[in-house]
Amino acid sequence: MNFENKLLSGVFIKRYKRFFVDIKMNKGTVVAHCPNTGSMQGLLKQGNKVWLTRSNNPNRKLKYTLQIIEDDGVKIGVNTHLTNKIFLEALENNLVKELHKDIVIKSEVKFGENTRFDFLITSKNYKAFIEVKNVTLSRKQGTAEFPDSVTSRGAKHINELIKASKNGYKIYLAYVIQREDCKKFEIASDIDLEYYRLLSKALKKKLNILCYDCKFSLKGIKLNNKIKYIT
Repeated sequence: MNFENKLLSGVFIKRYKRFFVDIKMNKGTVVAHCPNTGSMQGLLKQGNKVWLTRSNNPNRKLKYTLQIIEDDGVKIGVNTHLTNKIFLEALENNLVKELHKDIVIKSEVKFGENTRFDFLITSKNYKAFIEVKNVTLSRKQGTAEFPDSVTSRGAKHINELIKASKNGYKIYLAYVIQREDCKKFEIASDIDLEYYRLLSKALKKKLNILCYDCKFSLKGIKLNNKIKYIT
């Protein structure tokens, strides 16, 4: 998944009103769009190096978008709008080892009355829903964690996946870790105990976990290595 434009470097100053960040650049301070509604726990430190892209849309109010934050020498992708694009590219290039190569992929597929799953994949042998989550949190060296705040939306998706399973679908939760420094992944039960309990219940009902980290370059971000999920 390539960025819209080349990366521009800056220094993080502050985040406010959820969607705004002040960034110090060579030409002074700019206000950029923060495409992440989560807490971004551990990343929003004044002085952290960041990378932005400039939009091609002349009518856009905020010309810059925050893409990457560097914390303790580690690059972390924070744009949740790119997560599905990263995963879709991996699906199209057969990089997700747990899935068959000969599949048809559809995005944003409706299920039930009020749910849309990120992907529906079908093959000769099965049909499956995949819901994708972006992961940035790491409080222990080498360990990625989700969520970074209480997620009622995440709980809803697990419940809907369980319903889909009862209707004959295989079900997957894909955790895309936008970091390069983690070898394992676990649920942050101290942050959201209900999510942890619900996920544990869903695993007994045939929920499958897909967990991969990412590789960064100046051009973009790609799905990389399979990461071990620790229950």
